[in-house]
Amino acid sequence: MTQTHTTSQTRLERGKAALAAIDGEAGENVIASLAGIAPDFATYLLEFPFGDIYSRPDLSLRDREIATIAALCAMGTARPQLEVHIAAGLNVGLTRVEITEILMQMSVYAGFPAALNGIAAAKTVFARREDQGI
Repeated sequence: MTQTHTTSQTRLERGKAALAAIDGEAGENVIASLAGIAPDFATYLLEFPFGDIYSRPDLSLRDREIATIAALCAMGTARPQLEVHIAAGLNVGLTRVEITEILMQMSVYAGFPAALNGIAAAKTVFARREDQGI
């Protein structure tokens, strides 16, 4: 995906394109899960993080996922989102070894419990992908 803001695309269109490129089916599932309870929130999610931030040109999607995985791991309260972004990291070119190293790095700054929980999330994502033949 080319990360640029074009005048011909709306924020929503950019967001949908970015979400598809980064998260694939997992992202679509998040948006679909909001349809019955908070459809406006789904639009905000598409427009701001994906249409405005992820679509900026100065960091690659790979770099953005490194930052996102680290932040979600450090938070320690966002396992579903961490799993989505671990999968997204794989989708945009991170390796399992690199993701594991990112999570281990968090032990220094976020503590061993956060890193252990992050590694457990990665193990779940890696196993899920193996089961799917990915």
